[in-house]
Amino acid sequence: MFAATDQIIAHGGPWNGPDFWPIFPILWFLIVVAAITAAVVLWRRNSAASGRRAGEAKLAERFAAGEIDEDEYTDRLDTLRDR
Repeated sequence: MFAATDQIIAHGGPWNGPDFWPIFPILWFLIVVAAITAAVVLWRRNSAASGRRAGEAKLAERFAAGEIDEDEYTDRLDTLRDR
C-alpha cells in the first residue's frame, strides 16, 4: 500500500495532464500590451484634437470680440475642421 502512494507522490500527484502554465504569462503579457496600446492610441487622439479645439476657441474669441465678421469666421472654421 505504501509503494503505490510513494509512486503517486513521486510523479506529482494523481493527475498528470498537459501543462497549461505557459499560457497564463502569455495571456497577462497580451493584456498588458493591449492596455498600453489603448492608452497610447487614446493619448494621441486627444492630443491631436486638443490642437484643433484650441484653434477653434481662439477663432471664437476673435469673432466674439468683433475682430472678424461672420463670413470670415465660418471660412476659417471650415478650414480648421478640414485639416
